[in-house]
Amino acid sequence: MQARTIDGFGDPDVFETREVETPDPEPGEVRISVAASSVNPVDYKIRRGDLPDFAPAFPAILHCDVAGTIDAVGGGVDEFEPGDEVYGMPGGVAGHPGALAEYMVADADAVAPAPESLSLPDAAALPVVALTAWEMLIEKADVDSEDTVLVYGGSGGVGHVGVQIASAAGARVVATGSTEEKRAISEGLGADATVDYTEQSVEEYVEAHTEGAGFDVVFDPIGDDHLQTAFEAVRPYGRVVTTESSSTQELGAMHEKALSLDVVLAILPILRGEGRARLGRELREIADLVDDGDLEPLLDERRYGFTEVGEAHRRLEAGEGVGKIALENDLR
Repeated sequence: MQARTIDGFGDPDVFETREVETPDPEPGEVRISVAASSVNPVDYKIRRGDLPDFAPAFPAILHCDVAGTIDAVGGGVDEFEPGDEVYGMPGGVAGHPGALAEYMVADADAVAPAPESLSLPDAAALPVVALTAWEMLIEKADVDSEDTVLVYGGSGGVGHVGVQIASAAGARVVATGSTEEKRAISEGLGADATVDYTEQSVEEYVEAHTEGAGFDVVFDPIGDDHLQTAFEAVRPYGRVVTTESSSTQELGAMHEKALSLDVVLAILPILRGEGRARLGRELREIADLVDDGDLEPLLDERRYGFTEVGEAHRRLEAGEGVGKIALENDLR
């Protein structure tokens, strides 16, 4: 089969097309005829060498997100059969080649039927960001209709899904955005209010939206300085959920307010080989949200083929995309 691979870490031009052996599914696995993928920050960080322990062996096939059609099943797989359309994030990391190829093998427990209301390229934009937001808001923060949730970056990859999942759970959602366009996107996705954090201080928007009490939950898919402001914005005994904790922070506010802090790494079950069945269950619940009209992927205006993956990486790294950047398989 044809695949887009890298022989070493580097810039977006490091990808090349090569012929590799078509994988066969082992017991408990399925083989997916890949229709599409999308780009996530974890993908370009692996490509650059920022996360060497996460990288598949060279020549490496990257990309976690996949959507496609099952064309073969391994022994013991009863829940899928050839012809089923599925989506998930079953590879693209150490020990598990990714989606930038004609075919991809996946643990059957780690994928789920694709949402019926989406095309496969659109479905491929969801797994990483939707699983991340779901675990942050539903599994960790246990958000419900009693909560007021502050979502950082409400038009971003994880943030735009966070707005919708929190809203579907009945919470009051306040989303941040640095431009009028980004704030309008968040409102269109269900945010009850928005904040221009470049103009308003934390104290000002906490007063405006919670009467000074603080948010019940702060959803932070950005980290760095945003994590520090999350400790200021959340109420006493509140919950902060984040995807990024590698920066140095002052934790005094956590003690003073008796806060909880949870960190989510959605791809950990794939890396560790534990808990993959949870991913499949969550993907099914996410697909139900999509088909019920409560969740939709925000897609960048530019679409790419797998042969243009370097350009897609360059666009995301430069911060030029709005929403998820989708790629369709043009290797065949």
